[in-house]
Amino acid sequence: MTGQLTLEDYLRRYSETAPDALAVAAAVDAIATGAIEIADLTGGGHLPDALGLTTGRNSDGDLQRDLDLQADAILRRCLAMRPVAAIASEEMREAEIGDRGARICVAMDPLDGSSNIDINMTVGTIFSILPAPDDLSIAFHQRGTAQLAAGFVTYGPQTSLVLTLGDGVDIFTLDRGSGHFRLMRRRVQISEACEEFAINASNRRHWDTPVRAFVDECLAGTEGPANHNFNMRWIGSLVAEAYRILTRGGVFLYPSDARPGYGDGRLRLVYEAHPMAFIMEQAGGAASTGRERILDLAARSLHQRVPLIMGSSNEVRRVEELNCDPLLVASVSAPLFARRGFFRL
Repeated sequence: MTGQLTLEDYLRRYSETAPDALAVAAAVDAIATGAIEIADLTGGGHLPDALGLTTGRNSDGDLQRDLDLQADAILRRCLAMRPVAAIASEEMREAEIGDRGARICVAMDPLDGSSNIDINMTVGTIFSILPAPDDLSIAFHQRGTAQLAAGFVTYGPQTSLVLTLGDGVDIFTLDRGSGHFRLMRRRVQISEACEEFAINASNRRHWDTPVRAFVDECLAGTEGPANHNFNMRWIGSLVAEAYRILTRGGVFLYPSDARPGYGDGRLRLVYEAHPMAFIMEQAGGAASTGRERILDLAARSLHQRVPLIMGSSNEVRRVEELNCDPLLVASVSAPLFARRGFFRL
């Protein structure tokens, strides 16, 4: 991998393109530096001290592992050396103010999928870079369309960095010999020919009618309205699901459902759904709550949750069409289906 463009050179070129570009490039470089350290932590001999160790719950009530805290500390340490006005993290109750004169803010999920680390499943880091407003108290209440850059890192058989700077999606892979990320795929485009869908089918009894209808169409294969067969996938790691969609196409659904605590969806808007939606759209795909474009939403609270349907644009639009079907909408509000709606935010 010695011939490919390095991330450092890529960012150096980008840094000269716009007023905020230098600050964005510096933040991406810091995250990439931290990601190399996290990759060593998750894939090396340090695991006996951290693997599966639960330390409590984070600010939003989810189980928190020692590895989550270590990843968060690594990234915040790396970002502290760059001009960043504020940082929001899944592991922090409130945003942390940094350099008030800086031009950007960073939101991140330091270690997505950490609950699966003990079964050797791909985990990752998700990040979003936003312009810094004059009032930093509203920094993470901007619409997703305000994002300057977004990306995620996967820690698996390869350590890969997926990045958009608002002009397409590129994928870098860590060259462990040199310690550099190298550009491996440029201008990634999500295939419109969707042959895979991903959803946790064990929750079917809790879904609302539009979700059931969409999955039933997929399962009907060539005998259904889609007129072709699908494979069903469910990794349960958002970064792994997103990477698969970017490389093979498909659609991912994490809807809201009738279970307590899932009525507004489960994924966080600011540092999970927003960056993933930006990446999906930049790669020619789509991301929606099932009724609304994710990037049009602005968070009411730092850890707000939303439903997320992302991937091949035709399939995302089909879910939206089903939600607008008057017969299906009526069935959701009927007594038999009297529970909180799939798309209610």
